Amino acid sequence: MMQMPLPLVKEVALIGGGHTHALLLRRWGMKPIPGARLTLINPAPTAPYTGMLPGFVAGHYTRDELEIDLVKLARFADARIIFGIVSALDPNAKTVTVPGRPDIPFDYASVDIGISSDMPELPGFADHAVSAKPLGPFARRWRAFLEGKAGDVTVIGAGVAGVELALAMTHALNGRGKVTVIDSDTALTGVGATTRTKLRAALANSQIDLIEHISVTQVSDNSVTLADGRSIPAQLTVGAAGARPFDWLANTGLDLQDGFIKVDQNLRSLSHPHIYATGDCTHLTHAPRPKAGVFAVRAAPTLTHNLQADLTGKPARPFRPQAHYLKLVSLGSKSALADKWGLAVGGDWAWRWKDRIDRKFMDKLNHLPTMESPPLPSNTALGVSDAQGPKPLCGGCGAKVGSGTLDRVLANLPASPRSDVISPPGDDAAIVRFGDIKQVISTDHLRAFWNDPWLMARVAAVHALNDVLAMGADPQTALAQITLPRLGTALQESWLSEVLDGASQVFAAEGISIAGGHTSIGAELTIGFTVTGLTNARPLSLDNAKEGDALIVTAPIGSGTILAAEMEGKARGDDVAAVLNHMSSPRGDTARTLARHAHAMTDVTGFGLAGHVAKIAQASNLSADISLSSLPLFEGAEDLAAKGTRSSIWADNRAAVDATLPETPRSALLFDPQTAGGFVGAVPADKVDAVCSEIPTAHHIGQLTAKSSVTLKAR
Repeated sequence: MMQMPLPLVKEVALIGGGHTHALLLRRWGMKPIPGARLTLINPAPTAPYTGMLPGFVAGHYTRDELEIDLVKLARFADARIIFGIVSALDPNAKTVTVPGRPDIPFDYASVDIGISSDMPELPGFADHAVSAKPLGPFARRWRAFLEGKAGDVTVIGAGVAGVELALAMTHALNGRGKVTVIDSDTALTGVGATTRTKLRAALANSQIDLIEHISVTQVSDNSVTLADGRSIPAQLTVGAAGARPFDWLANTGLDLQDGFIKVDQNLRSLSHPHIYATGDCTHLTHAPRPKAGVFAVRAAPTLTHNLQADLTGKPARPFRPQAHYLKLVSLGSKSALADKWGLAVGGDWAWRWKDRIDRKFMDKLNHLPTMESPPLPSNTALGVSDAQGPKPLCGGCGAKVGSGTLDRVLANLPASPRSDVISPPGDDAAIVRFGDIKQVISTDHLRAFWNDPWLMARVAAVHALNDVLAMGADPQTALAQITLPRLGTALQESWLSEVLDGASQVFAAEGISIAGGHTSIGAELTIGFTVTGLTNARPLSLDNAKEGDALIVTAPIGSGTILAAEMEGKARGDDVAAVLNHMSSPRGDTARTLARHAHAMTDVTGFGLAGHVAKIAQASNLSADISLSSLPLFEGAEDLAAKGTRSSIWADNRAAVDATLPETPRSALLFDPQTAGGFVGAVPADKVDAVCSEIPTAHHIGQLTAKSSVTLKAR
């Protein structure tokens, strides 16, 4: 008998995408704990690697080389990832707060959020300066500065981090601006005398001014003011002074030391042992250490072991940080200084050494081992391998029954015996007449392709609403159909609450609510909604397009390709996040605007843009002509298509459309299934400019022509 998936009973919240948590995800993927799920919460889909930041600032690394892709790591560990900023942690209620969504419950939590070099008390800093930490906002600001006019830079803070940044900036500016480093104390107090001497010499050789023992009192858009009244020119001011804990930690009730979480030898909070913390946001009570990334990396095996030990009832393991560690300090150009045991040596060889260490670390996290699927049993029935296919079944619309199969089956469906019920062939919704009022009704279900019930519910709600909106109707009500996987009782409640909250937010944006529904337990999470809408006018059906109408699409395509690649660990996290943001965003205003002008309209979903345009053309006895160069595409989709990535329904979609087109990656995306996609409308040619003006995301992609030998041409 085939073993059913084990029920989930424990939740582990990982707050922050720091180095320790990134390494933990990799280890977890290699050896997971059945019945437990990880939830990673981070503001962005990627996290910068601190060791390569100076090289990025100097121009030796690209932004992609700097970033740890947390989406790939989460997929590898079968973890949920939530893109958001934590605002509160309640260790007693065991919940994490991310604004805009329900509190996230946990059994165990770990905090790895790093530190900030923000200076909120310094007048003008918030408006005109940027902190070196967290690294994401700083990296974006620096790249924009460098690509613009550049200019003079002031770095506040003359520790190793500030000096390293100043040297890197000077190298990158290459004479386009002067760098000044300012500290209210003595510079470079955190290193030995030999290293301090050599770094001071490096500053002098790079013509970087070092101002010590004086504080900054004001930051403006083009200068900083010192306590003695001097004004230092600065088109960019960077804060690199000290290490500040994030403010929200003060309200957690955790035992803190100067705002940092106090942990014991097992990395557990002294006050709440079900809370772990690691990295720069902690204070190691058993072995105090300076804030350095090396300790976060070394803590990963201990944290992973101890969380898994808690989940399985095994003993914990202590973390023993080394007393002495190697510091490799970049000197701007491809040269570095190596510091350990009070010795300091350097040169180009030290940079090459540092570069090898950093690239090896990033390669370990961004190029994950392939985990082979278990082989089929030896006595499997003939044909199972073909039916299973060469890769996992794509979720969302990639899991839809093919258009050809669906059309053949629906052709045998008996017509409604009632005259007040109309089911237009292939249209978005059925129509029920109540006198002059017409109600449209449609239902849609999605298999979970993303490991977050709240976000999946938003996507499913948008997806279901689109059918009603595409017919020009005003949404009226929704019924939910939810299948939960096997879960412990507490997780059942939290998952169901997240689903209903996420969907309700989307429906509320359209002025409706969930009126009822049905829940059940099954093999996997499936979310569906039946949505009704009302209209006094003739619903926008597929069969009313006119020859010469322009084809307008309101959103990019390629989401199915990106999600298929994400399942295989091949998509960029930033591209995945952009797709998910689009798919979960209500778009009633867009639909209503397009509907005011369109003769015919539909939403772009499982059959791909080509399939849905073909349905309009066929229903209206026309053909379609599409300009491939005019297609709006999601970032990354065309590159993935060029590498052969296809959603599992792609071949069925291609076979279902009678089309003449060049075989290119861009044309392949015409058949890419879109979950919660945009709308495509047949609009009078003289209305194109008005539609594109009113809908910023609209693109004119082609036109409808007289019926020809093929349904669709693309060129």
